[in-house]
Amino acid sequence: MSIKVENITKVYGSQKALNNISFEINRPEIVGFLGPNGAGKSTMMKILTTYINPTSGDAEVNGHHILTDTKNVQKSVGYLPEHNPLYLEQYVREYLSFNANVYNVDKSRIEEVIMLTGLTPEAHKTIGQLSKGYRQRVGLANALLHNPEVLILDEPTTGLDPNQLIDIRNLIKNLGKDKTVFLSTHIMQEVEAMCDRVIIINKGEIVANKKLKDLRDGQAQIVIVEFDYRVEDAFLLRLPNAKKVKNTHDFIYEITFETSEDMRSHVFDFAHDNQLKILQLNQKNASLESLFRELTS
Repeated sequence: MSIKVENITKVYGSQKALNNISFEINRPEIVGFLGPNGAGKSTMMKILTTYINPTSGDAEVNGHHILTDTKNVQKSVGYLPEHNPLYLEQYVREYLSFNANVYNVDKSRIEEVIMLTGLTPEAHKTIGQLSKGYRQRVGLANALLHNPEVLILDEPTTGLDPNQLIDIRNLIKNLGKDKTVFLSTHIMQEVEAMCDRVIIINKGEIVANKKLKDLRDGQAQIVIVEFDYRVEDAFLLRLPNAKKVKNTHDFIYEITFETSEDMRSHVFDFAHDNQLKILQLNQKNASLESLFRELTS
């Protein structure tokens, strides 16, 4: 078990940022940590990296307790905070060399992480001369210097252009093949592209902790059907498990079912039994954005 969180609570004055949070993450696994602004994501990540202590509860990272074995937790974690702290006047290699001394790792590792993060074309520049995307790469390179078993990345793709997003996404996916990656993001496409599992937090409490497929399987299903003439909504609500009918355009309807079962065959049979001619029949997958809104509204 790479990360084990047990009943973590964090209180700031009268504000409860985290309320009795528990979860586990295995290795190798990429887990997306989602939630609205102020939900407690960054607070949880700061606790796991020992930047702050919880008010109550405990957590382990690679078998090390965050409260009693702080140094070993720090040695086994690579952390990229939301606001990437960089010395803008330093050159890329100079900055990484400085941190290599802190981590007490061999200087040969600097060139390894520069190549790994795609920094080679910009490595001769000062950090202040770099674009937002390349500054994020410097932060990732720094997090990887000591070859940690766990990566904790807070909004690692914020402010990147589409090409940079793809590069960083591929890098994180490759790292996740043999490391534990715990990342927060507001970009749902990133979660779908990279993550094995999602943990969704709202108002300091976990509202979902599932693999993406399982999360979708537990949601209502929408079937889009087009007939050759107008059909009354009340008539379509006779379908088994039908919850809502919406006429979206001309003779096209979206039927929401309270089941994860594929209902297209039921719609087809219903149309046949009632002499309705179907012109199109599709299943509409619920987007992660819609599931996120439903769970955090």
